[in-house]
Amino acid sequence: MAQNLYGPGVRIGNWNEDVYLEEELMKDFLEKRDKGKLLIQRRRRLKQNLMQLSMTEDGYIHYGDKVMLVNPDDPDTEADVFLGGDLSLCMTPDEIQSHLRDELEVPCGLSAVQAKTPIGRNTFIILSVHRDATGQVLRYGQDFCLGITGGFDNKMLYLSSDHRTLLKSSKRSWLQEVYLTNEVSHMNCWQAAFPDPQLRLEYEGFPVLANAKILINHCHTNRGLAAHRHLFLSTYFGKEAEVVAHTYLDSHRVEKPRNHWMLVTGNPRDASSTMLDLPKPPAEDTRAMEQAMGLDTQ
Repeated sequence: MAQNLYGPGVRIGNWNEDVYLEEELMKDFLEKRDKGKLLIQRRRRLKQNLMQLSMTEDGYIHYGDKVMLVNPDDPDTEADVFLGGDLSLCMTPDEIQSHLRDELEVPCGLSAVQAKTPIGRNTFIILSVHRDATGQVLRYGQDFCLGITGGFDNKMLYLSSDHRTLLKSSKRSWLQEVYLTNEVSHMNCWQAAFPDPQLRLEYEGFPVLANAKILINHCHTNRGLAAHRHLFLSTYFGKEAEVVAHTYLDSHRVEKPRNHWMLVTGNPRDASSTMLDLPKPPAEDTRAMEQAMGLDTQ
């Protein structure tokens, strides 16, 4: 009967080549780890790198502010949505390209996700188009850019869009695509508009309120930024909602909630949170009822 005469200390086959390959793989791993180029390190930098949003003192948005773009929750939203609540606009690198490249791909995709914490992939910077206007108030009808670093140093990508073609459109709805690019052009220009069409012209030129519902329209194509809560994308971070440039109007020619956005600023009470984390004030009728009940008890 044959017996195994080899012990664990016996080297057989191409053991020398195997040892050499293991050493090379370990050397490559350590080198990438020291430079922060491992896939898990890049993912953690995007997802867990906490950012601090700008805090507004006058209640308005200014050039140079760091904000989150949030599509607010709507109680009357269709029943077929798979993502409810407030959705923030996030950069979404392609999963395959993230494995092949050490840096962020250009152009880079976008999606909407339930994330109220400001991190590297959802913190945008309000930038001026024509000149340096840092600190000045952003106004309705004024051109501006939205830049994002993604938590990387010396990296700036700009929110852009262009007319859809047969070869270039959104993945699920086949509408006008929204993406991030490092090229500065007229494709980066956006404008804020008041959501009520009857008051839109009157608000033209007025400062944009922080943490209030607005419309964000692309200047070149005149399409509104929209979140598709009913269409999901299988992204690098899981299932997230699709984001496109398309204006949705109801029967009264008013933009639907999927076109509504808020420029969310930081919470002055807690630097790591946003104004969405503050408790909402009671409604006027609730206040009146509380006052009446207080008078009755007296």
